[in-house]
Amino acid sequence: MSLTTAETEVRALFEAYEDALMRNDVAAMDAAFWDSPEVVRYGVAEVQYGIDAVKRWRAEATPVPPGRAREETRVTALSPDCVLVATLFRYPGLPGQLGRQSQTWARLPEGWRIVHAHVSSIPEVPISR
Repeated sequence: MSLTTAETEVRALFEAYEDALMRNDVAAMDAAFWDSPEVVRYGVAEVQYGIDAVKRWRAEATPVPPGRAREETRVTALSPDCVLVATLFRYPGLPGQLGRQSQTWARLPEGWRIVHAHVSSIPEVPISR
């Protein structure tokens, strides 16, 4: 498999994950993560180690507010089996805040899964290119 093919596949899965996030489809979001005690998710105000912790948190988490807007989404294959996704996001009710989200996707026997995720928010900063 080529790097471009891996990026295309993961971009489609990332978009499906984002759609599930906006619909608060907990089962779909959980299914995107590696079913392993080794999975890691760092959230804005919480930390989960292992799929059981991710699922417990997700079941109780407040849904993402409507109007979340993404920008600067980057999908980068490091190998045919490892792809990084990074995006910025904003919420309409939180001016001056910039959200950051990154995911590491790995091709596993069961398919592509998120093996590490990080979500954080910072005060608005200039974006360097």
